[in-house]
Amino acid sequence: MFRFIEMKRLLFSFAVLLASVVQADERPNILWLYVDDMSDWLGCYGYELAETPHIDQLAKQGVRFEKAFMPSPVCSTTRSALITGTMQTSFGLHHHRTMIKEVLPNEVLTVPELFRQAGYVTFNEEKEDYNFLRDRDLLYSPDFQRPKFRGHFNGKDLDWLKQLQGKPFFGQIQLKGGKTGGETGQKFPTESRVKAEQVTVPPFYPDNEVFRNAIARHYEQVAITDTEVGQIINALKEYDLLDNTILFFFTDHGSPLPRAKQFLYDDGLKVPLIVTGKNIPKGAVREDLVNGIDISATSLALAGVQIPDYLEGKDLFATDYEPQQFVIGARDRCGIAVDRIRSVRSDNFRYIRNFLTDRAFYQPQYRDKHATIVNLRKLYKNSELTPLQAGYHHEAGRAAEELYDLASDPDQINNLVNDPKFESELEAHRKILAEWMANTKDKGQVAASREELKAVYDHAKGKVASPEFDFLKAKEQ
Repeated sequence: MFRFIEMKRLLFSFAVLLASVVQADERPNILWLYVDDMSDWLGCYGYELAETPHIDQLAKQGVRFEKAFMPSPVCSTTRSALITGTMQTSFGLHHHRTMIKEVLPNEVLTVPELFRQAGYVTFNEEKEDYNFLRDRDLLYSPDFQRPKFRGHFNGKDLDWLKQLQGKPFFGQIQLKGGKTGGETGQKFPTESRVKAEQVTVPPFYPDNEVFRNAIARHYEQVAITDTEVGQIINALKEYDLLDNTILFFFTDHGSPLPRAKQFLYDDGLKVPLIVTGKNIPKGAVREDLVNGIDISATSLALAGVQIPDYLEGKDLFATDYEPQQFVIGARDRCGIAVDRIRSVRSDNFRYIRNFLTDRAFYQPQYRDKHATIVNLRKLYKNSELTPLQAGYHHEAGRAAEELYDLASDPDQINNLVNDPKFESELEAHRKILAEWMANTKDKGQVAASREELKAVYDHAKGKVASPEFDFLKAKEQ
């Protein structure tokens, strides 16, 4: 079996490499501008407070996708999904901070491996955060000269792009986005261009100084990201790379705010997605639903690289493309917080299934030092939250299902599960999720192994709250 798989990989590699020799001079470069922890608070998405002239210009020159959603609301699982072109639940990549990393099947090649086999130079500058084991030199060209920054673009060094002249490339440049300036402080380290008194605080957060500063800070993080995008575009122009490069601008999930990152409301999963460059329509807006893994398949297709059968994303520019009827979102363990949530996003509704209703929405976790979380816990202890806000802290009574009408309730706060007028929508979305979980063999249906839980427990030095760790606590008593 192993020899058959290896032979299959070699034949596929030879076929794609042969195609690349013929087409290399005609195919475009593909560059992902990949941003951490940032919502779509951009001028081109209708946010009047945003100062984003460079990203807005990208939207004018290309296609802006209005309804793009990532498969997960946290970085490692989303990044694992996009780099494989599959849902993170398909190969067991669904836990954030996997202590025992999975090994991908031999026949499954990552997106950069497929590009390398097609004759492309590949690079990632530089955050990875993948929940699987794979030699980095298989993904990224080992002879590529590394720039001076590590983790995220530092806003300075771009002269390394010159070495790409005359070479087809698939690359990723990582931007800090919502991590700019840190996530734990109450105020942004420098004065934000958007003032706290200008912002609107959604009803699921308390309207106080902490949250107004956090929202204003995110607008500043977005503005800084826009400046970095402008620097990258100027560098591509300087080195004569821009005209033959297709740019994908997107983020890995929503902002660092408490109900956004890690959770399956639009706040956590909805992202900006802009595609611009060679042969891409100009000034277009797409309203159809997009899954983040479609970025992977579309990138390969635009470069003329054959898309393997195991990739689950869709080519968004295919001549026979049919709009998707729904997008699935999934959240599992995030650090020490064990949870299992699934969501179906259709055009007009969001359905959420909470499988573990015996624990609070805001479980103890690695974000507990963030000023917003500290503030919420303090206000909850002092009974100073509204019933809606306090509900996220209750340790019992969490709704097993949630259904929201997005047209009348964009904040997703009025759960319609018990409203008979929406019974047919509820049943339809239940069915979609059940069939998807069964058809894809969603790995989240299987409890984490004791070995994995022990590794998490040891890493956290026993400071865990989820009941899945109780067997380890009992051993220590």
